[in-house]
Amino acid sequence: MTRPIIVFDLDGTLIDTAPDLLDSLNHSLAASELVAVDEAGFKRFVGHGGRVMIERAHAAQQRSLAVEEHDRLLKLFLDHYTDNIPGKSRPYPGVVETIARFEAAGYLLAVCTNKYEANSVALIEALGLAKHFAAICGQDTFSFRKPDPRHLTETIVLAGGDPHRALMVGDSQTDIDTAKAAGIPVVAVDFGYTDRHVREFEPSAVISHFDALTLGLAERLIAAAGH
Repeated sequence: MTRPIIVFDLDGTLIDTAPDLLDSLNHSLAASELVAVDEAGFKRFVGHGGRVMIERAHAAQQRSLAVEEHDRLLKLFLDHYTDNIPGKSRPYPGVVETIARFEAAGYLLAVCTNKYEANSVALIEALGLAKHFAAICGQDTFSFRKPDPRHLTETIVLAGGDPHRALMVGDSQTDIDTAKAAGIPVVAVDFGYTDRHVREFEPSAVISHFDALTLGLAERLIAAAGH
């Protein structure tokens, strides 16, 4: 029988990347002579990649953005972010222990993120976690991305898993919608990057710390989805 698999989102779920994403966003905004975004306002812009973050930050300051300028600012953002990996980014409390717990129980682990694949791999490698994941798939790994359910299901297949014995863990409506569309149960963390509480998006379960992501919870959710 295929081993069960847990697929994690990256930013705001496994890794707290907000300080570095904010620094890179503000680096790009400075090139447009826009006011820097503060930490409190950051969650309004994050969750759909650098291009959308830049677009939302401009809209919030009533600034239009031509395509060529958008492309230029995105390159500034990505170059700044890539050059500073891992920066201040760190795993959330309990992540390392959770990885060990599920590995010991025979689970496969994978990452499905709308971050670019190269940056995702570089970050996970820099934090010493890459060896734990059977697949790390970003927004450009396939020709589709979350919330397209194929991003999740193809990540599972690439990792050697079975979508019928899978669990998604994420922090956003995008993650929850993706898992639901794939028919896969989803646990939402409530400490990630969303300006609305994840409970509003009706995930299978909500946790406030990775200690709550127990083997029992995972087994129950996967079993229930299979009925």
